Amino acid sequence: MSEAEATVSSGRRFPMIWLVPIVALVLGIWVVVYTIMTEGPEVTITFSTATGIEEGKTKVRVRNVVVGMVEDVVLNEDLESVSVVAKLERDATPLLRDGTRFWVVRPRIGAGGISGLGTVMSGAYIELEPGTGPKSPRRDFVGLEDLPVTPVGTPGLKIVLISTRPGSVSVGDPVLFRGFSVGTVESMEFDLEQKHVRYHLFIELPFDALVNKATRFWNASGITMQASAEGMQLHVGSLQSLLMGGVAFDVPEGKKPLEPVASGADFALYDSYESAREETYKHAAEFVVAFTQSVRGLAPGATVEYRGISIGTVQRILLGEVAKRIKRTSGAPIPVLIRLEPGRFGLGDSPEAVALLKGEIADDVGRGLRAGLQSGSLLTGRLFIAFDFYPDAGPAEIGSYAGYPTLPTQASGLQLIERQISKVLANIGELPLDATVRELNGTLAELRTMAGSDAFRELPTTLNDSLTRLERTLQSFEDLARTVEEQPNSLVFPKPSQPDPEPRGDQ
Repeated sequence: MSEAEATVSSGRRFPMIWLVPIVALVLGIWVVVYTIMTEGPEVTITFSTATGIEEGKTKVRVRNVVVGMVEDVVLNEDLESVSVVAKLERDATPLLRDGTRFWVVRPRIGAGGISGLGTVMSGAYIELEPGTGPKSPRRDFVGLEDLPVTPVGTPGLKIVLISTRPGSVSVGDPVLFRGFSVGTVESMEFDLEQKHVRYHLFIELPFDALVNKATRFWNASGITMQASAEGMQLHVGSLQSLLMGGVAFDVPEGKKPLEPVASGADFALYDSYESAREETYKHAAEFVVAFTQSVRGLAPGATVEYRGISIGTVQRILLGEVAKRIKRTSGAPIPVLIRLEPGRFGLGDSPEAVALLKGEIADDVGRGLRAGLQSGSLLTGRLFIAFDFYPDAGPAEIGSYAGYPTLPTQASGLQLIERQISKVLANIGELPLDATVRELNGTLAELRTMAGSDAFRELPTTLNDSLTRLERTLQSFEDLARTVEEQPNSLVFPKPSQPDPEPRGDQ
């Protein structure tokens, strides 16, 4: 029987127990690398409210294709906004460019109509609209509170309208050219520093060629009614603007189109079609005209005319100065500040033209130029200021009031008629009516006495005899006229006498 021999090996074997953690480590590294290589970007979007947004449920979509999911919603420290953290797919990375926009799609009812009805059942989602700029490493965005009206990249023209008051124009309203919709009001904002409203408009291609430096924009929202010195004016826009409002534009009559404008150009927004048609001037001369009559019906913006031609406008009534003068005097005239534009006289629109206009007016005042109040419409009661020459007016000069040069005034219109009636009544009051009435009464008494006398009773018989003699005289004149007509020489040669008749022999 032999004994077994042990075999001793000098090498070391790898413990199989370590195989599992090694494999797990490799898989973990591979998962990390794969995740890093395939993971999409994480973006943070700031909204004013998180209405409709839920963690792990709200999706991020591009043209209804899911490209991400909301992972977290956090209230910001300012307590006025929320930050939404969303994880996007790797394929969505090229969509993050300059100009990329995010907004929440939910059911909305606004001026542009009803949108987001599809989210009633499926829930709200975040829409991503890629920008048109280059790729950007930016990962923080400010979400839009309202849906963008025009998609990014749409060809057209963007312009800005400036107004001192918002009126009835709102986001989503149409932009009209002669009644046709050619664009949309995209957004509006109030400038606190300049104290005006800025409307951002988009005009589609090829209608952008209709806009140039001579173009005027005005509020075409529904029906506009204006009461002025010319009466009542009614202007009705298109059916679309009647229902929702809108902005219209065109080149005023008599003006030629100028060169095109670049995107982002600023224009003034006029209140109405009539105000957009009016010519605007930068330079003007300001004067004060004072009236002793009532200025009821004279409002800022009223026209100032010269023989029916508009030469300026009424700026305001100097109420503060009126209050000061009333304390010192009784029956103080009402000062009115007016603006006269030399461009309306054909003198140009420049400071030199203003100086020339002031000199011309100073000379004309010496020749009888006066200002007066006129009624533009009996229906509305609106007044305007009219200038004209009054040769019989007394001498006058340009004065000064509250730092403005003053122009003399002349009674006109109803005030002139009232003064003339008052003058006639005053003249009648100065007549010696009592003495005249006494003389008339005496005359009537004498007539009554004569009527009772014998001579007055015989007067008809005397008048009858006189009429008979007058009739005979007229008959004689008639025979004479007939004779002269038949024998004109009868006035020179007497009519031959007829011989005496001789008795006949048989008698």
